[in-house]
Amino acid sequence: MAATPPPRRRPGAVQVATLAGLVVVLALAGLAFGRATPGDLRDQGPVRAVTPPPVPQPLWPKLPTSPPPSAAAAGVTQEPPQPVPDVTVPGHDITAVDVRTVLAKDPNVGPEERQALGSCAGCEVRAPEFRDLSGDGQPELITVVTTPGRVVLHVYALAEEHLLPVLQVQVLPAFSAATVGTDLRLFEPTSAYARTTSLYQWKDNRLVLKERKDEGVGLLPHTGADTAAPESGPAVARPTPFAPRQAAPEAAVPSPRPVRPSSGPAAPSTPSGPSVPAVLPEAKR
Repeated sequence: MAATPPPRRRPGAVQVATLAGLVVVLALAGLAFGRATPGDLRDQGPVRAVTPPPVPQPLWPKLPTSPPPSAAAAGVTQEPPQPVPDVTVPGHDITAVDVRTVLAKDPNVGPEERQALGSCAGCEVRAPEFRDLSGDGQPELITVVTTPGRVVLHVYALAEEHLLPVLQVQVLPAFSAATVGTDLRLFEPTSAYARTTSLYQWKDNRLVLKERKDEGVGLLPHTGADTAAPESGPAVARPTPFAPRQAAPEAAVPSPRPVRPSSGPAAPSTPSGPSVPAVLPEAKR
């Protein structure tokens, strides 16, 4: 018996199978390369433009500005501060010094302040405060001398075993003070709604005035015309709760007229109550 010849494939079937295999390979390659892996960069679309922060834009820049505060306004001189004579700080411990002794030996302290060191009515020498204002890790001594005529703030710095007067400034009696880091701020109330703030910073072995400004500390009193009561216009009367109502003048009941005497028989009186319309007899035809 003769062997059966193998079936012949049509030429078109081979091309279809080849194309199908190629499509599968391309699909697998697309999945492999299209899958995102950790750390890959992705296109998130256009990036929003970054807006720089606003910068000061001066008005009328060609006009002259106010001069900076002078050294006299800051309460210091241009000469380097000289140590307080006859005062030493053993052990470099500024907290151990007697503040009254320092003020008595300081030649910059005036005669009016010296009276506060003794018996003086209305005088006071505040207990010293110690804050690092130079940034060197060592505190400075801050004290205030109050007299009936003036109030003066003093700051002393330690230089080896001596004390240097680095600030002496007159302030208002109701002033307050605070330190922010190495900055010294003085607050002086100039009115009930405003105050002057002075900023002192360390420079060239002393405290110098860096900035002084006036600022509000509360709501200003309103003096507009709308606060006054209106001079014209009808007044609106508010009803009193549970007040009895009163009849208006036009609603008053008129007084009865006098009854004229009649010659005929008096009509019979009818009982009080709702009036009933009279029935007229029907006219005869």
